[in-house]
Amino acid sequence: MYSLNVPVPGAVQRLAAELHPRLTAFETVRERYTLVVKRLGDAGEPTAATALPRLREQLRGPLADVAPFDARITGIDYFERPTRGTGPVVYLAVDSPALAALHERLCNEFDPIDGLEGEDYVPHVTLARGGSVADAEALAALDVEETTWTVRKLDLWTTEFRESAATIRLSG
Repeated sequence: MYSLNVPVPGAVQRLAAELHPRLTAFETVRERYTLVVKRLGDAGEPTAATALPRLREQLRGPLADVAPFDARITGIDYFERPTRGTGPVVYLAVDSPALAALHERLCNEFDPIDGLEGEDYVPHVTLARGGSVADAEALAALDVEETTWTVRKLDLWTTEFRESAATIRLSG
């Protein structure tokens, strides 16, 4: 399985690291941070070696005129009952109209996953999951410094190897 992700900049990683001591009450704390734009599946291919070139080709059209865009961390929030896995899920909330528009464009090319994508898409960087709603509420009440960055590239992420398999530069 693949997904198209926004690389999380150092400033956001530092913010997450600063929050780490407050996340110890949760069952799982993320050590690697991602911002998923769209889950892509495997391009109908039996192996990762053949799926990657096909996905790159399928993305060429939808990404051809996408220019670099801004994204902004606006605070901490949580999903009390996530669509998948244990809850609550605590995350850094991301605001970016251009990211939302790109997600919508990609949902027209690749089927959206019910409950996660399309109208249900919430751009975010997951920090932790599992634990109490009270702990999630306490974190969501914290003020964090807004962090803005310019997205200049996207990573084609492979869940099989848990790493970026390709980078796509935005040139619009």
